[in-house]
Amino acid sequence: MGFFSKISEGLKKTRDSLMGNMKSMLHSFTRIDEELFEELEEILIMGDVGAATAGRICEELRKKVKERGETNPEAIRFLLEETVAEMLRGGQELVLNTKPSVILVIGVNGVGKTTTIGKLAARFKGEGKRVILGAADTFRAAAIEQLEIWADRAGVELVKHSQGADPAAVVYDTVSAAKARGADVVICDTAGRLHNKKNLMDELHKISRVIDRELPDADKEILLVLDATTGQNAVNQVREFQNAAGITGIVLTKLDGTARGGVVLTIREELRVPVKFIGVGEGVEDLQPFDPEDFAKGLFEE
Repeated sequence: MGFFSKISEGLKKTRDSLMGNMKSMLHSFTRIDEELFEELEEILIMGDVGAATAGRICEELRKKVKERGETNPEAIRFLLEETVAEMLRGGQELVLNTKPSVILVIGVNGVGKTTTIGKLAARFKGEGKRVILGAADTFRAAAIEQLEIWADRAGVELVKHSQGADPAAVVYDTVSAAKARGADVVICDTAGRLHNKKNLMDELHKISRVIDRELPDADKEILLVLDATTGQNAVNQVREFQNAAGITGIVLTKLDGTARGGVVLTIREELRVPVKFIGVGEGVEDLQPFDPEDFAKGLFEE
């Protein structure tokens, strides 16, 4: 299956939900008028796009319809695809130019955080990079064990301590190993508890201080892993973690299992956080770099 085919297949449930409603709506209009825009806005909101974002999309569509003199309702679908791609564009590439570069991965339990780290490690290893993983989610024994399985599977090195160890100490040892062994990429699993935000914030700040001290010039990405099936609740998680950790990007998993893929637009437009990867299946190759044009096309293609 090709690159776009995977994204298209992964967005099938979201597309069926959006396009099913949109096609019947567009067929019921003979011209583009204000009533059409009002119905379209409702359909977008029902597709988990979010009210504010749906309103902005429709405002942009009104401008384009006026500028281009469009009158046929069927043109709306193509204008919508174009508008969504424009809104999602910018910041989606990982910035990992230094050797080593560091990726901190955060996210609440159950979103696929450890699996995402394993898939990222396999991707970088496949590109010929030397990767070291740090098991700094030390409060959950299963997290260390799962990461060890993924490290073996991907054929990369792992630095771990015992359960309950200081996460910052694990990160220090991981960074030290990366420097000593000439690693290209360090990926650290970090705690994802939100029930005590002060502890989480203090922990993430401590980890960041260790990295900044040991690798002051390194490129650093802080990626938040989100479960797409949670819809607008994912937006709330972004807000919480944004305050605690200064997120540089999102990894949105389980897109293939939900009709709520429209949440990507809310995250990008309202919270100004770019989506860097999307998960559209179980396989290692199903974690795909986010492409705004492919995503928009996958949402609105026939």
